[in-house]
Amino acid sequence: MVITLENTGKRYNQEWIFRGINAAFTPGEHVVLLGANGSGKSTLLQTILGSNAPSEGKVIYRQEGKEIELDDVFRYCSFAAPYMELPEEFTLTETLQFHSGFKPFIKNLTAKEVLETTGLSKSANKQIKYFSSGMKQRVKLALCIFSDTAVVLLDEPLSNLDSAGIAWYKNLVNEHAQNRLFIVCSNRQADEYFFCKKELVIEDYKR
Repeated sequence: MVITLENTGKRYNQEWIFRGINAAFTPGEHVVLLGANGSGKSTLLQTILGSNAPSEGKVIYRQEGKEIELDDVFRYCSFAAPYMELPEEFTLTETLQFHSGFKPFIKNLTAKEVLETTGLSKSANKQIKYFSSGMKQRVKLALCIFSDTAVVLLDEPLSNLDSAGIAWYKNLVNEHAQNRLFIVCSNRQADEYFFCKKELVIEDYKR
């Protein structure tokens, strides 16, 4: 998928969060959206995802040259963020199985096989509500990165992860980022975007 922003801007009331962004994100690119906390990079990521409509300009989605309707964009994208909720009454196994019913996993992996990669196998039958914040973040990242989607969007992926979790994340990205468009939001924590070759600094679009 190619995602193109044309003179894209977003404001709340009279305050512009960003304005005048012209950019194209293409298959296989790894891009980081850089900005301080509260700068609006999460808003930009959600605008790219299509869940937050721009106030001006537009976002265009094309797959193999054909424009994709906004209502269908979610089929091509997976998303993870610290503020994203998980079904707390589900066990980890149920969460993985439920998710795979909507978005199959890459390489035809089963829910059990994905579970084994998370390092959380001992908690397979534990309800998500009893997970620590770091465990929940691992689940979110696994669901996102293992989804068979062309576009992967990660908002501050290292939130709540300890050193072992960071190493796990980096290994996951190294194995599964090839030939997919990754867009990562970061407040300049280098381990989050170590693999990104292209950057967009949101402060450059403050007007």
